[in-house]
Amino acid sequence: MQYKPFKIAILSRNKSLYSTRRLVEAIELRGHEALVLDHLKCDIVIEQNRPSIIYKGELVTDVAAVIPRIGASVTFYGAAVVRQFEMMKVPTVIESQALVRSRDKLRSLQILARSSVGMPKTVFTNYSKETQTIIDSVGGAPLIVKLLEGTQGYGVVLAPTQKAAESIIEAFHSMKARVIVQEFIQEAKGADIRAFVVNNKVVGAMKRQGKDGEFRSNLHQGGTATAIKLSKLEREAALTAARAMNLSVAGVDLLQSDRGPLVLEVNSSPGIQGIEISTKKDIAAEIVKYVEILIDASQKRKNIRRKIKPGG
Repeated sequence: MQYKPFKIAILSRNKSLYSTRRLVEAIELRGHEALVLDHLKCDIVIEQNRPSIIYKGELVTDVAAVIPRIGASVTFYGAAVVRQFEMMKVPTVIESQALVRSRDKLRSLQILARSSVGMPKTVFTNYSKETQTIIDSVGGAPLIVKLLEGTQGYGVVLAPTQKAAESIIEAFHSMKARVIVQEFIQEAKGADIRAFVVNNKVVGAMKRQGKDGEFRSNLHQGGTATAIKLSKLEREAALTAARAMNLSVAGVDLLQSDRGPLVLEVNSSPGIQGIEISTKKDIAAEIVKYVEILIDASQKRKNIRRKIKPGG
């Protein structure tokens, strides 16, 4: 399918980041214009029937689509910028509401549980003193304690024994830190799977292995990644999880367990570097191809609206 050139905006705080650079390259290779906007420097103009965005003193115009790359620490304002583009009838790869939902770990887990995907047993409480009950609910020690706001493996602690679990949970509660207590999947052996989903299709998957003595498999924590071919059940779990979160582009993290694939998390701004290097696939191009589909659908809707206007 041939497309005329479009201006595609990437919302990113740093144009030198690998994911941003690769998206710019993919956009330009497909004949379009790439525009990188720092979403924290976007001014949102709220006016009846005339929503707009000002960037560094200039009105943002002629943007055909948006690719949000919103960091977890700036979700509130980043989502507001995405929402403004939506009000301007500009299609976006990640919808603002889906972005907000994905960043709420508790809400995400509740949505995933409702979608019937396999998940580790998980407990969240409001600083409950019933520590023993919490531990028993996830099958006892060893178990995982996660800060509700943690990312990239930070704020995740393995409690190897009952006593350690009690101490860690009580310590977090004493600091008024909200935590999730989760079943430890021993047979995963410090590894997980990242499935990269674009437009209801798994375009790449890698197995991430934690370094020796490390139960966290995150690449930011020194883990390594290798390409992997997903089983049918793993592929179905990844696609179901992405659909449940209403994310057209997502990184779905899975654990391999004795009872089948278990979904850990669905990331709405998954990094491209690890998956491209390990799989040797052009993931950035897959995202841009999906952007072209969004633009095509948006233009068809606009043409239909023009036709049904009185006197049109």
